[in-house]
Amino acid sequence: MTAGVFVTGTDTDCGKTFVACEILRAVRARGLSASGFKPVAAGAVERDGKLRNDDALALMEASGPKKYPYELVNPYCLPAAVSPHLAADEVGASIDIVQILDAFEKLALGSDFVVAEGAGGWRVPLAPGLDIEGLVLRLRLPVVLVVGLRLGCLNHAQISEEAILASGARLIGWVGTQVDPAMSHLAGNLKTLDERLATPCLGWFPHPATVGVVPVPRSLDVAALLSFTQAV
Repeated sequence: MTAGVFVTGTDTDCGKTFVACEILRAVRARGLSASGFKPVAAGAVERDGKLRNDDALALMEASGPKKYPYELVNPYCLPAAVSPHLAADEVGASIDIVQILDAFEKLALGSDFVVAEGAGGWRVPLAPGLDIEGLVLRLRLPVVLVVGLRLGCLNHAQISEEAILASGARLIGWVGTQVDPAMSHLAGNLKTLDERLATPCLGWFPHPATVGVVPVPRSLDVAALLSFTQAV
């Protein structure tokens, strides 16, 4: 089994890319080579005549000096910022899991650790008969759940965790990211998440605008994360 993790989230724009990049940097700081992987990205702009997704580019930057071709890091780059299956339909594309698995294997061969980032949440559809859950089960990676800290996160986090565990995937734990700088009762929500989620908190990050005025952040627990993978 390849050493690495799959980063999923409670929703879109919940901080998955930020957390994935933090994991990549933390793994590299321990002397391991790490590669980011964005199997499917919906929402891209044309740069030098080619479609590029900002999340995939951020993962490439966080992966360090060893560079892989963009098409290997992000096999499916779709222009519309909508659900991937709709974005693919819009341009007449078909998301093929075999192509994704092939790209993943090539990245894994050249890296000690691969950090894959999903699109949206756990049950986002990718193609007929395929969603994020099915992709993760084929990749056979343990999962990190990113909880976007905002109103509604308690419900979304519990439902997402239940779905991940029910699928048979290995859920390492969750990471909180404060996406709403004005979130009310942040400390209380964090405490409730700790109490109600079955898996441990691996860290949480405040919104940049709230540093110094919110509860003390919890640093990313890289040791705990790596203990669940092959890179120990």
